[in-house]
Amino acid sequence: MLFYDNDGYLALISRFRAGLADHFAFIVPDATLVEDLLDKQRFLSLATRLALPIPATRHLTHGFVVSDVDLTFPLILKPLTRDDRDRAWVHVGGFAKAIRFQTRDALRADLPRLQRSGMAFIAQTLIPGPETAVESYHVYADVEGSVVADFAGRKIRTLPPEFGHSTALVTTVAADVISTGRQIVRALGFTGVAKMDFKRDRAGQLHLLEINPRFTLWNHLGARAGINVPAIVFGDLAGWARPTIRPARAGVTWCDLWKDARAARLARVPFVSWLRWVASCDVKSELAWDDPLPFLLGKVAARPLRAIARRGGTAH
Repeated sequence: MLFYDNDGYLALISRFRAGLADHFAFIVPDATLVEDLLDKQRFLSLATRLALPIPATRHLTHGFVVSDVDLTFPLILKPLTRDDRDRAWVHVGGFAKAIRFQTRDALRADLPRLQRSGMAFIAQTLIPGPETAVESYHVYADVEGSVVADFAGRKIRTLPPEFGHSTALVTTVAADVISTGRQIVRALGFTGVAKMDFKRDRAGQLHLLEINPRFTLWNHLGARAGINVPAIVFGDLAGWARPTIRPARAGVTWCDLWKDARAARLARVPFVSWLRWVASCDVKSELAWDDPLPFLLGKVAARPLRAIARRGGTAH
């Protein structure tokens, strides 16, 4: 069985699916659809053609000028493809997924730095609101395109605090997230697993931000809430009888302990309040109270092992 939890693995499996299928069992969307979802310029074309509910968006080529940006400010810039190892983007946006520009003058002032990066960008009208307004739909659709299992969730905190990576999450019962997600699955003719990110505006309307057609960290939380997507996919690939699938429980929480401690500090959450929340958190990434040794050894040993790897040496 092949499972993939980042864009690089997904692209590899999709592009070499014919050869891999002789030796492995897996489910991925249509090859063209995979490329459309991985590249934000292609996704813009797809979303426009299918009238998906995305914010106003433009593709900006390398060397763009401010007059090319015919969008309402504030807006955000994102890289065309997602790669956390992309040094060019790290120099532009740090470890955030996007950068904000409140005014046209602010974009004009930063234009030389953006042009020096050599990057093309996606510009998108900013949907106002905190990261807690970002809600997501998680789905597994089988080879016939039928939705087998799905659930909804919401961000609690991210690192960095704006446009960051998730550090604390919670499942929800947002009916409009579920219904909109299912509509998009049908519109795409989607098969496989996916996470769709939406942002809810102040009027309550959902705006589609991106679609990640792969397994994600949300699958751990979903399993605790009653929807174990990887297990269901495994069973289908193995030809097992499909279990009874019930709706996910709402209010189940997840956190990445160390990263969320930093995120909470940056969000000015009192430490005692954060500790109480962590104590009640249902799922803690990498940590199990009944088996803490792997977590402790990993944290103790990780730094010296990384230093050894960087030096290309061995431990003595």
